[in-house]
Amino acid sequence: MSRVLAFDTSNYTTSCAWFDGTDGANSGRLLDVKPGELGLRQSEALFSHVKRLPGIVEQLGVFGSFAAVGASNAPRETEGSYMPCFLAGVSQGMVLAQLLNVPFFSFSHQQGHIAAAAWSAGRMDLLEQPHLAWHLSGGTTELLHVVKRGTAVSCTVIGGTTDVSAGQLIDRTGQRLALPFPAGKALDALAAQSGSEDRFRMKTDGMHFSLSGVEHKMKQRTEAREKPEDTARFVLLSLLYAVEKATEAARERYGDLPVLFSGGVSSNSLLRERLTDGIFAEPRYSTDNAMGTAILTWRAVTDHG
Repeated sequence: MSRVLAFDTSNYTTSCAWFDGTDGANSGRLLDVKPGELGLRQSEALFSHVKRLPGIVEQLGVFGSFAAVGASNAPRETEGSYMPCFLAGVSQGMVLAQLLNVPFFSFSHQQGHIAAAAWSAGRMDLLEQPHLAWHLSGGTTELLHVVKRGTAVSCTVIGGTTDVSAGQLIDRTGQRLALPFPAGKALDALAAQSGSEDRFRMKTDGMHFSLSGVEHKMKQRTEAREKPEDTARFVLLSLLYAVEKATEAARERYGDLPVLFSGGVSSNSLLRERLTDGIFAEPRYSTDNAMGTAILTWRAVTDHG
């Protein structure tokens, strides 16, 4: 059975994965961010990836031959989408492919998220048919219309936030509440301690919405020293409300398509509990990782189109 190797060096995580069409494994590590800060500059992220990749591959513990090597090369598959941090994985992948005399394939980080979520949820069939997908992460909150394109997928942005991303909102809330970065897991655990159903019902414009109003209300709540767990739950319920409304609007336009959730924010337990008709990946495959890129690389080298 053909086995492939893939790299993903996003602005949050260094990761490597292998996949053979049925099984696979992923090794990854979040980039170090100093307490109180909300991320890294691109130069810092790129340097961190270069230092970490050898250890990440060693941790994966996979040896032998590979039929192909892949890497995520950009945030999205659109022209002009670019982040220097992805160069670390691309350069490692290209050199390795040349040494092994095997093909090298590149895909966008977003395409990888979709593939990882579909495979992890046991819904690889989604890669063969039109569906809706949410990409909820630190830098992205987009509602996508996804269709098959060759052995991969093509993602068209049809909705989402017009300003603050879901991940930014969560991390800024975490900063206010003195939680570690990235704040997703800690905010999730904190919100679970509250029974409040208070939320901010922002105005939505079809499939688009703004989260800046939620951030403003969150700041007011922290300044008023309201219970941290209530504030955490307020933020997550407000995000849930926006996602629900945009999804309803998308289904009115595109039909009752399956809705796949990907990206680190989609591992949130409240979203998974309330969005009962959504298709969710396992939490470890919701976050930034190379598994989706490995899956797409395998599909490309086996011509699984």
